[in-house]
Amino acid sequence: MLAFLIRRLFEAALVMIVVAIVAFTLFRFVGDPVSQMVSQDATIAQREALKAELGLNDPLIVQCAHFIWKSLHFDFGISYKFREPVVNLLGQRMPATLELAAIASLFAIGIGIPLGVYTGINRDSLLTRVIMAGSLIGVSLPTFLIGILLIYLFAVTLHWLPSYGRGETTSFFGLWQTGLLTSGGLRALVLPAVTLGLFQLTLVMRLVRSEMMEVLRTDYIRFGRARGLTNRAIYFAHALKNTLVPVITVIGVEIGTLIAFSIITETVFQWPGMGLLFIQSVQFADIPIMAAYLLLSAVIFVTLNLVVDILYMLIDPRIRVAVRA
Repeated sequence: MLAFLIRRLFEAALVMIVVAIVAFTLFRFVGDPVSQMVSQDATIAQREALKAELGLNDPLIVQCAHFIWKSLHFDFGISYKFREPVVNLLGQRMPATLELAAIASLFAIGIGIPLGVYTGINRDSLLTRVIMAGSLIGVSLPTFLIGILLIYLFAVTLHWLPSYGRGETTSFFGLWQTGLLTSGGLRALVLPAVTLGLFQLTLVMRLVRSEMMEVLRTDYIRFGRARGLTNRAIYFAHALKNTLVPVITVIGVEIGTLIAFSIITETVFQWPGMGLLFIQSVQFADIPIMAAYLLLSAVIFVTLNLVVDILYMLIDPRIRVAVRA
């Protein structure tokens, strides 16, 4: 187990180094930050002084090495647009994105798995057909269109929920600005969370259904029925447990996707998270924020993959045997 974790951590470190190089290389050639930061009547001397201050005159390999070294110390530089440390900007926006992704994940998992189990067990019922037909909406419609439709229905027409913003927030022990402890924050969270989690819900539901139907056709399930096990024991103690192995993989990846790529949802609802900050940085060619966002996304995916690998060993004994071997 320890050797497995060490190997995974070493692989994660290599991945992060490669991502850091790619992030620096890609965003170094995105626009000219000096032109964005100075006025049009700035002299050449002023432009050159700013380039020297930002370190843009150094060789590319030196800039890349400085970027990686500072990233290891959580120093991503100063934002070209906001003139603040990037770490502070991401820290201010991170609670909003994490709360949105957490509620969207709970929405997708809490509803998707039970619906997948039900439709897998009762595959020919009328309710199953209705659920599967309705799931096509979450799969086929783009996220921005779902968000616009929800805003039109619940905010514009019914006036039940707010259409933008995070609502009222409060400090949680002075470290975290959260909207989960206020009624206005919870109301503001409903529409973007449903919009962000709807595709993941249908994906989880369909995957659980297909895996459940496959497991129920296996020999050990027939043997369990022959032994006289109850349907409850067969469905939940044996079939569902073996169904969750591939589902955990998808859930782990999708949670990372919700956190790292909630850009569209945050833009539609003007949610003050990291995705909206990234869009603003792209428009301004704010390289430090873009590079830091890509690195943060990589850290999220690498961490979730490590967690998924550990959950594999806890659920499937065959993987534990293979790891020990």
